[in-house]
Amino acid sequence: MTDLLEALMILCFGLSWPISIRKSWVSRTAKGKSLLFEFFIWVGYVFGIIRKFMLWNAAAGAPLGWLFYLSWFFYVLNILEITIDMLLWLRNTRLDKIAAKKQS
Repeated sequence: MTDLLEALMILCFGLSWPISIRKSWVSRTAKGKSLLFEFFIWVGYVFGIIRKFMLWNAAAGAPLGWLFYLSWFFYVLNILEITIDMLLWLRNTRLDKIAAKKQS
C-alpha cells in the first residue's frame, strides 16, 4: 500500500510539471518563479531515488513488486521535467535582462 501511495504522489507531481514547463516556455519570463524552490524539489527527487536504491539493495534479490519498479520511471521522469523547467528559468532570466536593457 505504501508503494501505491508513493507512486500516486510521484504521478501527480509528474502530471503537474508539464503545466509548469508550458507556462515557463510561453511566458518567456522568470517572474513569479524561484530557481531555489525548484532546486530543493529536484534535490528531494534525488533523495527519493537514493531511497529506492537503498530499498533495492536491502532486498538483496527479493521481489519488490511492480509498483516499486514503476515508481523508478516516475522519479526519472520528474527529475527530467524539473530540470527542463530549471533550464527554462535560466533562459527566461536572460530574456528578462535583455528586455530590461531595451526598456532603459
